[in-house]
Amino acid sequence: MLAIIGGSGLYSLGENFELEEQTRRATPWGDTSADILLGRWHGIPLAFLPRHGPGHRVPPHQVNYRANIWALKQLGVAQIIAVNAVGGITADSPPLTLVVPDQIIDYSSGREHTYSDGADGQVSHVDFSWPYSATLRGILLEAGMQLGQSLLASATYGSTNGPRLETAAEITRMRQDGCNLVGMTGMPETVLARELEMDYACLALVVNWAAGVEDKIISMQEILANVEQGMRRVKALLLAAAGLVEQ
Repeated sequence: MLAIIGGSGLYSLGENFELEEQTRRATPWGDTSADILLGRWHGIPLAFLPRHGPGHRVPPHQVNYRANIWALKQLGVAQIIAVNAVGGITADSPPLTLVVPDQIIDYSSGREHTYSDGADGQVSHVDFSWPYSATLRGILLEAGMQLGQSLLASATYGSTNGPRLETAAEITRMRQDGCNLVGMTGMPETVLARELEMDYACLALVVNWAAGVEDKIISMQEILANVEQGMRRVKALLLAAAGLVEQ
C-alpha cells in the first residue's frame, strides 16, 4: 500500500478521498503526529498522514518521525511519497518549482533519528548512499511527463532544524556543500523509512527563495500564496503517481 505524507499546505486530499478508517496507532515511540487516514482516493487505496497534524500544529523539530513511519509500516504501507515545502537555493530551483530530489544532507540536530538506539542491545547499520527510492522517483517523474508538468529531476535537499528560517550565511554554506533546496522535515523521516525497508521518495514544492538569494526579507505572505498555488499541481501529480504505483 502507498502512503502520502502531507507537509505544509497539504493537510487533506480533498473531497474525492473516501475515508474508510481513521486511526492513531500506539507505537513503541509514542503517538503519531495526527490520525492516519485510510481510504480510497479516486478509487486508489492509500494512507494519508499530515506530518504537522491538523492545521499545522506540530513544528518540524517536534514531529514524532519515528512514530509516524513505524505506524505506517504496521498498517502495511510499503511505499511512501512525502511532500515537503522547501526554499530554493540554486538558479534551477525558483519558487513554484516541483522537485524530486535524489540526495539529502542532514544539518538537523537533537532529533530522534533512528530505531537503532541500543535499547534492544543491538546496533543496525543501513546503507544510505542513495537515500530515495529510484523506483518511486521514476514514478513521480513519469507522472510529471504524463501531466506535462516540468519537474527538476535531480537535486540535493539540505535538512535543517527549524522552525526559524536560515541565515544568509547558512544558505551560502549549504550552496557550497552542493544543496539546491533547504527544508525542515527531510530528516530523519527519510532514513527511518530506509531502516524499515520502505520505498520512500520526496516531492518538494519550492515556496520561496532561501535567505540571501534575493536582496530582500522573506515574506510569509508570499510563501503562503505559493503554497496555495503550488499544492494544486502537487495533488494532481500525487494522484497520477498513485495510479502508477497501483498498476
